[in-house]
Amino acid sequence: MSEEKEMAFLDHLEELRWHVVRAVASVFIMMIFAFIYTEEIFKYIVFAPGHVDFITFRWLCQLGEWTGAEGLCVTDIPMKIQSRFLMGQFTMQLQASFVIGLVVAFPYVVWEMWSFVKPGLYNKEKRSSKGAVFSISGLFLLGVSFGYFILCPMTIAFLANYTISPDISNEFDITSYVSTITILVVSCGLLFQLPIVIFFLTKVGIVTPTLLKGFRKHAVIVILVIGAIVTPSSDPLSLSLISIPLYFLYEISILISSIELKRKAKRELDEARLDQQSS
Repeated sequence: MSEEKEMAFLDHLEELRWHVVRAVASVFIMMIFAFIYTEEIFKYIVFAPGHVDFITFRWLCQLGEWTGAEGLCVTDIPMKIQSRFLMGQFTMQLQASFVIGLVVAFPYVVWEMWSFVKPGLYNKEKRSSKGAVFSISGLFLLGVSFGYFILCPMTIAFLANYTISPDISNEFDITSYVSTITILVVSCGLLFQLPIVIFFLTKVGIVTPTLLKGFRKHAVIVILVIGAIVTPSSDPLSLSLISIPLYFLYEISILISSIELKRKAKRELDEARLDQQSS
């Protein structure tokens, strides 16, 4: 009997290994494509938020014209990107390629992990978790988009125009620039998973809406700390841009927890009625 259990465990371990291998391979393949088209990626993606013709800045200018708030329009980003380290450009090419490969392959990675977990679930758990891959992937891509189109250009514009003396010019190293972009984008993608985490914690009975509401004030402090950690510059604008959406996600998580708790109570009531009828 112990040998059968050991074989079953080894079979599951082997299955998990192949899921992980396929997931890693998908990221690696996307990374290779990104590495091949490095020039285009850096021109149209990585360096794009640092130019005044970036789509976010164009929208802000249009909004400024409609509202009469001309200060919203970013007309100049006075900065210069340099490489001061021997391996600087090469390592940043690898880092940017990896991040893009991860973002593009993320839905497939989630699908592979879910394909391993799903067979071990009960039918009711499978039904209640329907759409998990879509939800996780969608929230991740939403967070990535928020980080790239909102947080990155605002952070770059603020820091590029920030100066304590006209005698100091902003010349950023490529390692600092690319690292800041990748940290903001990936961090936002992961932080936007909060509703999913709360959903599953509610499902297993660890979290309740009452608990979340009771810790709302504590959550605000934690969100501010996370925002300060995620934003490398920690300037007030960047901190606000990441903290406010996280707070809204927390409120959405409370709503999701309430809905799931009601569904859970209804399922338990229906099961109790079925047990009474069968007895």
